[in-house]
Amino acid sequence: MNTPAPDTEAVSGVGSPETLVVRTRAASAASAPQPTFWSRLGSAFAMFRNGKSITGLVIIGVFVLIAIFADVLAPYPPTKVDNTRRFEAPSADHWLGTTHIGEDVLSQVIHGTRGVIVVGFLAAAIATVIAIAVGVIAGYLRGWQSESLSALTNVFLVIPGLPLIIIVASMFDEPPLWVIAAVLGITGWAWGARVLRAQTMSLRNRDFIQAARANGEPLRRIIAIEMLPNLMALIAASFVGTVTAAILGLTTLSYIGVIPVTTYNWGTILNWASAQGAFRQNQWWWYLPPGLCIALIGVALALVNFGIDEYVNPRLRSAGERARAMRKKGLDVNDAVTAVRSIRTTTADDTAANQER
Repeated sequence: MNTPAPDTEAVSGVGSPETLVVRTRAASAASAPQPTFWSRLGSAFAMFRNGKSITGLVIIGVFVLIAIFADVLAPYPPTKVDNTRRFEAPSADHWLGTTHIGEDVLSQVIHGTRGVIVVGFLAAAIATVIAIAVGVIAGYLRGWQSESLSALTNVFLVIPGLPLIIIVASMFDEPPLWVIAAVLGITGWAWGARVLRAQTMSLRNRDFIQAARANGEPLRRIIAIEMLPNLMALIAASFVGTVTAAILGLTTLSYIGVIPVTTYNWGTILNWASAQGAFRQNQWWWYLPPGLCIALIGVALALVNFGIDEYVNPRLRSAGERARAMRKKGLDVNDAVTAVRSIRTTTADDTAANQER
């Protein structure tokens, strides 16, 4: 009587209990109805549907339109000199006054918006792409590859960005905007990469990732189709934070004179105002508008970030929904006492009074 050959799969260890558990979880995840890529992508961008995010995006959109149509919106060329109207206060001809040589401040602020928007968003795009590539791959892989990418991230965390930008800017007579944006982006991706690595390490053990791996999906498809839609909130928050840091870095470098004053942005306007004594002579129309623009775009980016945080954090999301529901009912959100509707109960005296009637 011939004995049956041993099960090769069981002998090789493939049929071990741990493997059977993984296969069972992967099979159940594969058999369950999986959301499509577009549905996951749409739900990921739901973080921009709350009031805070919408308000911030509207303000940013206004600045982007000003940057695009600066040549049309500016009433004068930013370098047009009129010596007969020096240090002129705001008037009908010059809505934000003039500089020490008669240049129109409003035109300079409008043209300066373009440099701020270009550098801020280009630096954020470069930093976000690097953060996604390094952080997600380091979080998905294991072993020396993950540790090497993590060590690279730690190195860039401690690289001082300001001295590097000063050295790079000194190599050019007039450094172009893309060079400044590239340096800001290359030195600003490490924080986002660490956050994405930590979240990816949590995602790689989920059932849908195990199912994709069991089905033989390639690495690029697992990362692009399965993981990235679930990381969109963190990616968006990292992008917004990098835009804020790049704008502040550009205006700071322009104000201290590292970037040539011929490159118009809000920081160079403040540099000229400080050099010509506008702060001492209280010529507010020269330094206040660019300062308010920096503050306004900072508030807009903060609102977008708060909206993303409210979407990601379940406690903040439930608190926001509860606050909106209370406002619709006319209740005070900040009231510590919850309004309770009193219900009249029938007492013995009321019963006796009704019987007498």
